[in-house]
Amino acid sequence: MSRRFAVLVALTVVCAGAELVAGRAMSPAVVWDVLGGGGDTTERHILLQLRLPRLLVALGAGACLGVAGLVLQSALRNPLAGPEVTGVTPGAVLGAVVATSLGLAGWESPLAVVVAACVGGCAGAALLWLLAGRGRGDPAQTAVHGVLVSAVLGGLTAMVLLVDPGELGSVVQWLVGTTEGRVWQHWHLLWPWALAWGVAAWLLTGPLTLLRCGDELALAAGLSVRRARTLALLCAVALTAGAVAAVGALGFVGLLVPHLAVAVFGADLRVTLPGAALVGAAVVCGADATAQLSSRLLAAALDSGRLTLPVGVLTACLGAALLLVVVRRAPSRTF
Repeated sequence: MSRRFAVLVALTVVCAGAELVAGRAMSPAVVWDVLGGGGDTTERHILLQLRLPRLLVALGAGACLGVAGLVLQSALRNPLAGPEVTGVTPGAVLGAVVATSLGLAGWESPLAVVVAACVGGCAGAALLWLLAGRGRGDPAQTAVHGVLVSAVLGGLTAMVLLVDPGELGSVVQWLVGTTEGRVWQHWHLLWPWALAWGVAAWLLTGPLTLLRCGDELALAAGLSVRRARTLALLCAVALTAGAVAAVGALGFVGLLVPHLAVAVFGADLRVTLPGAALVGAAVVCGADATAQLSSRLLAAALDSGRLTLPVGVLTACLGAALLLVVVRRAPSRTF
């Protein structure tokens, strides 16, 4: 198991290095020169004030979404559960958009956006819970209801933008998901939130493991199922809200990462949950590096001076493909 963690840490480091050298304006040789203490003022500013915080935010957001997805799938005992298909992510996006439209994003404390995203995520999860009703134990049916909830919340977000179209430029980051323009302020906001709720998620690994085995077994073991599930859902919503407030709606990361983490580390959540954080960090960081490299190639091919491919586009395509695979497998497997 320690060898698997070592390999995953090495992969994350490789992805981080690729993201540092993938951007425009500086060649890899210049990046390594700046890391060694060289470079001029402009080069040091680009690397230390733009690329490095962007890298850290990508790692932190990926870890949040990976842990949130694993907590949701374990608490709901549903392989199709994830922040994107349970109303949590679109609800958090709606909360962030509303906060921006009301001018809360301009406060000295950007924590207001995180709180608004958290409220929106809770509202989205509650809406799915009410809509699913007795069918919430059916993975496929829950996923269908989640798509409906996401559509409704997406429509409400569009209505907010129609009422105040001037805010479109400032909220597009939450609609698509991007790490473009992330600076140290975003990182200083994200890491305490991610650390606090990540520790809370790890403390819930015992109850979550019992919930994965079924409510009957959990009750027989003396677990308060309702309380444990409520705390787990609150933790997942908070982690998703922090990630959304930092980078926007990175599509299907919370669905993709838990399946990869369970495949690598097994069903022991004491090990798998930190593994999901590492896998999520590596996935988002690697996708961001790929998006930057693809942007450079497309800009050269199309003779466009400035072309940016948001990382959310890549994660959404990859996660959607995985969702199709999971849906096909879900009826024939026991979670």
